[in-house]
Amino acid sequence: MPAEVGLLACILYAGIMARWEQYEVWVLTKGKWEVVAHFSDMEVASAVFRNRTYRQKLVHAVYEDGTRVSEDVMAEVGRTREEP
Repeated sequence: MPAEVGLLACILYAGIMARWEQYEVWVLTKGKWEVVAHFSDMEVASAVFRNRTYRQKLVHAVYEDGTRVSEDVMAEVGRTREEP
């Protein structure tokens, strides 16, 4: 889970079970996937996703009480086949 998501959850929802969804743009950097942006609006996330050219994926993630409970990869572009 990205650190800023966990911190935000602790600040805004201390002691309260919270559930939220967001769209995340992930990129592959030096063999490791990392979040570069997250948005509550699918249209904004899609626009940012389309403007990038390297290996990336658009993920719809659901969080409950600061914990990621599900994710769906909505799109992935770039070199998606691993070399043997």
